[in-house]
Amino acid sequence: MKQPMRYQNVTASLILTLGFVLLIGSMILSILYGAADIKLATIWRSIMDFNGSESSHQIIRNLRIPRALAAALIGAALAMSGAIMQGMTRNALASPSIMGVTAGAMFSIAILFAITSSPSQWMMMIWGFAGAGLGTAMVFLVGSISKSGLTPVKLALAGTAVTAVFQSISTALTIHFNVAKDISFWYAGGLSSIQWIHVQLLAPVFVIGLIIAVILGKSISALNLGEDVARGLGQQTRLTKFIGTLVVLMLTGAAVSVSGTIGFIGLVIPHITRFLVGADYRTIIPCAAILGGLLLVIADTVSRMINPPFETPVGTVTALIGVPFFLYLARNDGGSTS
Repeated sequence: MKQPMRYQNVTASLILTLGFVLLIGSMILSILYGAADIKLATIWRSIMDFNGSESSHQIIRNLRIPRALAAALIGAALAMSGAIMQGMTRNALASPSIMGVTAGAMFSIAILFAITSSPSQWMMMIWGFAGAGLGTAMVFLVGSISKSGLTPVKLALAGTAVTAVFQSISTALTIHFNVAKDISFWYAGGLSSIQWIHVQLLAPVFVIGLIIAVILGKSISALNLGEDVARGLGQQTRLTKFIGTLVVLMLTGAAVSVSGTIGFIGLVIPHITRFLVGADYRTIIPCAAILGGLLLVIADTVSRMINPPFETPVGTVTALIGVPFFLYLARNDGGSTS
């Protein structure tokens, strides 16, 4: 028993160190690649000896670096959210995009655009939090209507239904209030409009969410064994679920308010992480954060390479990865994560 645990700890350490190095490397590639050709030496000079009169320095400082940082933060936030949801619900299909959290946030942002023409980023983040909470509540309400109560498959079905309803109403609102062009970016999911203000808003939310999630890691691991087992181990299951849900809403709401709908990262990455490091969420959560950030930075870079100089929405790239993975899980797993 000790040998597998030691092996898992070594694997987690490798993922954290090697994954972080790969994340930095992918961010450098993301900064290098774009409509304008930029050399590695130019990036170094723009950081160490910034010259505001050079357009390349302006592009690097004001566009490329914040975009790469935001991609890493958003990917990490979505991956952590998916890991927490899967651990708390023991549902292999749980993720922010499937369980109605993302759709709820998008629904609230659609309402915000309908009532005000130019909302601030702070307003969008707050409305994103509220909408994510609404989406989660609706999914659990719909999923628990049946006599047999909640099951992993029913949660996934309820999430799909609630997502479809929210998307339909959001589309109707945007057409009726003539704000479809304003909100189309958030529907497609993209990082082309990222600025430093977005990074400044995301960073503290991410750090707070990461700290709380890692602290909850032991309790989530116990919950993943079942509520009765968790109670037997002395865990306060209701408190753990409440705090874990707040962390998911905070991370997902912030991510959606900045980048729009980017699906499947919260589904794919937790499964890969559990396969590599085992079932201890004290290591799953930080490792998922690294791998989630790495995946989205790479996907964002690929989205710029598909049809240059135009950009393919990054949500499309992540969907190409996530949809086959979802179908595989639905066919072969579809149940618990333990």
